[in-house]
Parts: sequence; structure tokens; C-alpha cells
Amino acid sequence: MKHLTEYRDPELAKKVLHEIEKITTKPWNIMEICGGQTHSLVKNGILTVLPEPISMLHGPGCPVCVTPLHLIDKAIYLALEKKVILCSFGDMLRVPGSEKSLLEAKAAGADVRILYSPTEAVNIAKQNPEQEVVFFAVGFETTAPANALSVIHAEKLGITNYSILTSHVLVPPAISALMEDPESTIDGFLAAGHVCSIMGYWEYFPLVEKYKIPIVVTGFEPLDILQGIYMVVKQLEEGRAEVENQYTRMVKEAGNASAQQIINQVFEVNDQMWRGIGTIPESGLRLKPAYHSYDANLKFSIDIVQAPENAECIAGSIMKGIKKPHDCMHFGKKCTPQNPLGAPMVSSEGACAAYYNFSKVDI
Repeated sequence: MKHLTEYRDPELAKKVLHEIEKITTKPWNIMEICGGQTHSLVKNGILTVLPEPISMLHGPGCPVCVTPLHLIDKAIYLALEKKVILCSFGDMLRVPGSEKSLLEAKAAGADVRILYSPTEAVNIAKQNPEQEVVFFAVGFETTAPANALSVIHAEKLGITNYSILTSHVLVPPAISALMEDPESTIDGFLAAGHVCSIMGYWEYFPLVEKYKIPIVVTGFEPLDILQGIYMVVKQLEEGRAEVENQYTRMVKEAGNASAQQIINQVFEVNDQMWRGIGTIPESGLRLKPAYHSYDANLKFSIDIVQAPENAECIAGSIMKGIKKPHDCMHFGKKCTPQNPLGAPMVSSEGACAAYYNFSKVDI
């Protein structure tokens, strides 16, 4: 890639759209897993120019959106009651817990800090040896290596006042859960390119074999996404179900071996609760016993049970591709980024936020 604009060329986009239209003979439902791809689809107007038979379904690939309600409550508890320095990425701050958000906890006097890297939190712990520092470690496989490295780094430095509150989720088990859902109408998937740059795409071959659905690893620029859609539609029209890689400039089948080694050193797989969806078996990561001293859950003996979701929010149905943001009666009215009923309206990768900020029509 010489220039980013190569993947935003409107003339090339028109040509790919024409090819998609030319091969499409029937309706197809394609899900993009990643919230970043959702934002690109909406922001760049792709949803409004795709051939009418093709419908894009928005998946659960927003890590902030699927972070369990009670885990946000735990982070708030640590910040307000345990008086820790609570460090987090910025898009977690406005996500509502059962009673308040981290931003509201900060306004109430909690020491909540926005960081760009978990290693910054380790440095804060080093600079404040008398103060407990907790990093809210949220994300898919993409952020797991950096969060694992922060634990390794803290251990090597002998820092004992650092820990992480973990909410790591995994993509392949989520695809299985979506396909097993009786309401699912998914015909094919666009897989998240950044996740696959870490993990590769070898894990998708059994899914394609089991569910007979195309999965195309796709990037995030307009031409990436259009080409990914073309590749999925071509497979569907030809009666094929294969794993293909559109994002070849970044993704290899085996992924990043060094990053995977770091993840496997620090984390182990566990069952994970997904907000709005429920528990998905073997879909999360937790710290291995060797690193339990860096597990904030264990370190502070946090016992906060799962709180009920806001009954007015349909985020679960949106993240499973069953409904669209505009299907919610509260969208843009009672639910806005300033006053969200659920995480997809406030997260930088949430489908509702994408529609609210970039969509002028009902798509």
C-alpha cells in the first residue's frame, strides 16, 4: 500500500459495485463481524449503494458493546469503593453500568484515567507504589497481546500494585453461537482483518465446513469491504463455502506467531458472558494461575452479580444481526450518545453510534 487513498478510489468502488450487481441473482444476508467495518459501511455510504438483494447484518464485533454489565459495575466499584487508579481506553467511559458509567464515577471523585496503552498503566503503578492501579482490559484477540505484555512487564519489574480487570472475547466461538441461533439468517461473513492479523484464519476452516458458509477476511477501507462483499457473494452464487483472504496485505493464514505465544503464555480460554447475548462457551480469555496475582477480580475479591439489562434496549438483537438500529423505538430519541440506553450507542465501534452519527436515512 503506497497511499491510503488507493483504497478509497470512487471510480474503482463503482466498478466493484457493478461487478457485485452483475453476479447477484438472489437476496443474501452478509454479516460483518467487526464494529470498525460497520462504521466504514455506514460512514462511506456503502449500505445505500449496494444492490438491493444484498443486506448487511451488523455483528457483535464491538468489544465495548459486549462487555458484561456487571464487569462495568466491578470497574466502578474498584474506582469508587476501593479507591484504585482505574485506567481504561476512552470508549469505555460513557458505557452505562447498572447504575452509572465510569464517566459518572469520575465526576463523583473516582480516579479514572484514559490511556492509549496498558503499558502506560504499568508506568503509573511504578510511579505510585502506594496506590493500586487497575487496567480495564477489554477487547478481542487484537488487544490481548498488549494486555498480556503489560502483565509480563509488571512481573519483570517486580510491580505488585498493578492488576487487570479482564474482558477478552474471541471471534470464532461467537460465529458458532450466531449460526446456532434459531433466528439467524446469515448467509456469509466478513471476518475482521485486524483480529486475523494476530490469530490468522486457520480457526475459520472448521466453521466453514460445519455451517457451509463463506467467510472472507476483510480490511476496513471502502474498497476492502466492497471487495470482501464481492468475494462472499461470488461464493454464494457459485454454491461454494470457503475461507478466503481479501486482506492479503496484512493477514497470513497462520497469523502472528509471536503475538499468539504471548497470549498463550498469560491467558487461558474460558466461558464468557457477552452483554446482550449471553454466555458463549470457550469464548473468552482469563489469566492463567501463574498470573493470578495480577487478576483484579481475585486480588480484590470482587463479588458483584450480573445485573439485568435495560429492558428498553434491543442491543442484543442488533448485535446478532436480527434487527437494525432504526428498528429500536428509542433510537435517536430516548437513546443518544449523550444519554445511551446501551453500549452500541456510545461505543466508537457500536452499530447504533454509526447510524446515529453518519446515517441520514433508514438503512
